[in-house]
Amino acid sequence: MTANRLTQPPLRVVLTDLDAGVVEAWRAAFADTPDIEIRKGSILDEKADAWVNPTNSRGRMDGGTDAAVKRHLGAGIQLRVQRAIRDGFGGNLPVGSAVCVPSGAVTPKFLIPTPTMQESSQNVSGTLNVALACAAAFQAIHQQNARTPGSIESVALVGMGARTGRVPARVCANLMWTGYTLFNDHRFEDFDDLRSTITAQLDDLEAAPATQRVRIDPSRRGASGARTR
Repeated sequence: MTANRLTQPPLRVVLTDLDAGVVEAWRAAFADTPDIEIRKGSILDEKADAWVNPTNSRGRMDGGTDAAVKRHLGAGIQLRVQRAIRDGFGGNLPVGSAVCVPSGAVTPKFLIPTPTMQESSQNVSGTLNVALACAAAFQAIHQQNARTPGSIESVALVGMGARTGRVPARVCANLMWTGYTLFNDHRFEDFDDLRSTITAQLDDLEAAPATQRVRIDPSRRGASGARTR
């Protein structure tokens, strides 16, 4: 199914990480995106409707941001995440997909796990998993707000894949920019549609230097349709 051009209501987006290198890379990648809030700090301190946590395909919250969020929200959050993965994806959440679950807390109201890797610890520095995961997280926000309009008006994200996944900070920032621009431009019918749109332009993303951003063009899915910025 094709992506639909989107008029997106305002969403407050916060990028926050304890790694100064990731924060600096974000400031470069998102320099022409002034509405994005960028700061050095813990996602656990962010007052947002939703937190996005990079995870693995089984939803095991045993390392990195996953573990910190689990300690903060309590062990029950992993049970809710894994139940959502089981119910929606047969127990295995593909890279390029996400679930949105009630957190059980006042802040955040929702947790959005999206896998950057299959296993709990995996080097994904040579992949485009960060772009897929970031785009999927924003797709989950679209889906939640379609079910309950206005339920997510703000979201906080960390540097996806930058710790456990060993993705260089500048690559992480540029791939997250790719995922974010898809959110602003298009709404996808489902996660399969999102993944096929991005993977159709893998060559463009893989060939781009680390200092160069690539914007996906869903209207040109059958060909090389990404644009560099």
